[in-house]
Amino acid sequence: MSSLLALTLAATLAAAPPPVLTLEDALSRARKENLDLKAAQARLQQADTASRKAWAGYLPTITASGAIIRNSDAAIIPPGLLSPVPIEIQPLIQRQAQIELRQAIIAPQLWAAIQGAYKSERVAELNVEQARREILFGVAQAYYGAAAQAQAVTVQERLVELNQARAKDTRVRFEAGTVTRVALLRAEQDLSRAEQDLIRAKNAAASARLVLATLLAFDEADFQVAPPPEPQVSPKTDTAAMIQRSLEARADVAASRETVELARINKRGVWLSYLPTLGVSGAWRIANSGGFTGQSDTWAITFAAQWTLWDGGLREANLSEASGRIAESEANARKAELTAREEVKRAQLDLESALANRLKAEQTVELARESQRLTDVSFKAGVATYLEVADANTALTGAEIGLVSERLQAAVAALRLLRSVGAFEARALDSDLKDPSVVPPTLRPLPGQSEQPQLAPQEQSQPQPEQQPAPAPQQ
Repeated sequence: MSSLLALTLAATLAAAPPPVLTLEDALSRARKENLDLKAAQARLQQADTASRKAWAGYLPTITASGAIIRNSDAAIIPPGLLSPVPIEIQPLIQRQAQIELRQAIIAPQLWAAIQGAYKSERVAELNVEQARREILFGVAQAYYGAAAQAQAVTVQERLVELNQARAKDTRVRFEAGTVTRVALLRAEQDLSRAEQDLIRAKNAAASARLVLATLLAFDEADFQVAPPPEPQVSPKTDTAAMIQRSLEARADVAASRETVELARINKRGVWLSYLPTLGVSGAWRIANSGGFTGQSDTWAITFAAQWTLWDGGLREANLSEASGRIAESEANARKAELTAREEVKRAQLDLESALANRLKAEQTVELARESQRLTDVSFKAGVATYLEVADANTALTGAEIGLVSERLQAAVAALRLLRSVGAFEARALDSDLKDPSVVPPTLRPLPGQSEQPQLAPQEQSQPQPEQQPAPAPQQ
């Protein structure tokens, strides 16, 4: 009895449908498990050490050393005029230890180094934030692609089922002598073509799930994707306002500006290297030989100044290099701003085109449905032929697949517009960008909107072609 129960349970588990992944599930897992995002966060942790390294040059350093030396000869001054007792200058076995402390008092070049370290950490934060946004946008894009491929498979499966029923009825009527062989061959060709298209659609859907599984760090793509929502974004939002928001909210633009400041700080550090430095050091030593003082331990405090008057032209070369880096970073910052402007304008145009194409695709589906319905009525009335019925159903399926594609393009175009403005999976740039546990809203409101864009459930375009009766004998 227990064996039968175990077998039943195993069969039930084996027949269980794969889990269904939603868009929010995908984004949530990507925030935690995406390997590219983990690598970016690890780079940020490495960059966080820059300020500590810079401060290390200005904070005190303490060193301790010790040694045991076997000299070839001992040096001892016998008792006499210098001392009534022997003075050991160099023992045969010499033991000594030392503790030394060094502290910079005035080090102008380190001032710029510390400031530049903090600035470089800020640049790293912004670069990681930009990488995080791009990674999550890629996840969303892959999710929409996988969902579109799944819908295409559903459409192809319905077409295969319809053609299977039609081919079966046509064969029965052919054997009964009520249809010609041409009709049977056409039905079998339609079925074979539909089966090939279904195989291609299934392989494309499996490939899209593999891409998504890799982004989400799944070992296997054993899941299904739920129909994704469509972002309700208007392409008519004021372009100037969106460009201004883009220049303020995009992490890559902010990083390019901070890089300019970093280059200027580094050049300032080269100028400060022309100034002298001042430091203090203290040392305490102990040895098994007191020497002339007779003291086994001694200490000393040293104030030292250093001023490099000429270093072979190295500083002048560094100044020239720093000026070139400033010019380079300024050009990159200007390019980042122009790129942001271009992406906003292009995303608006793409979204407008995608929405228009989606509307036309919806109209095409309605026309194809009406054409299929009229052809069906004509066929039942004996006016239309079997070939016309097959062409009408094929056209309807093609229109449905085209609508799936146009809906995907419209959704991705809306997400791309949000991304170009810095409103998709974006944290405020003045917040703590180092905290990976902070989850920003998926969509932020566009300029001029009081509420954030909504994710509306995607309407399913489900053609419902009826199985056609077998065609009458051809005249």
